[in-house]
Amino acid sequence: MKTFEEVVRFHGHACPGLAFGFRAAQAALERLGERSRDEELVAIAENRSCAVDAIQVLCGCTLGKGNLIINDYGKQVYTFMKRPGGQGIRLAVIWQSPPENEETKALWQRFSAGDTSKEVMRAIKARKGQKMQAILKAKTVELFKIEDINGPLPEKARVYASIRCAKCGEKVMEPKLMKVEENFLCVPCAEQYNP
Repeated sequence: MKTFEEVVRFHGHACPGLAFGFRAAQAALERLGERSRDEELVAIAENRSCAVDAIQVLCGCTLGKGNLIINDYGKQVYTFMKRPGGQGIRLAVIWQSPPENEETKALWQRFSAGDTSKEVMRAIKARKGQKMQAILKAKTVELFKIEDINGPLPEKARVYASIRCAKCGEKVMEPKLMKVEENFLCVPCAEQYNP
């Protein structure tokens, strides 16, 4: 199994979000088996956070292969399903960060307001490091509400013909074309269409 350091190299930095993705991916692989070589394992992330990069590295689920689906609801929820049977696991983050003192809260407010002074950045980095280490060391049941699931799988990735947009001439995947009057247009051209 890939290490957290390998995930950090792929992502570019270490952070609590990446740690959550790492732990979710570990839990999925423990329950469902090995990393996906093709589309055997499907991951559905309900956010676009740093966690998704850890899922790609550990689980082999990617947007390009079509076995990583992003439903950006802003929720820290990750579902993993196995093909062909549909058995899976749904992980919802329940972990609570230890409470912060008034000084740390004030530093977070300064950071949120745009203060990137050395003092603020040093404190924020230290606090993120503490959270990340706590996430990496916690028991899985302390991090996630875990549900076993068995349900319909998302459709496998398909290859479609590319057709040129009647306005801009760029190639478009056939099902993404929009018919406007008698023309087939890409989405941006259809949205800008002005007869």
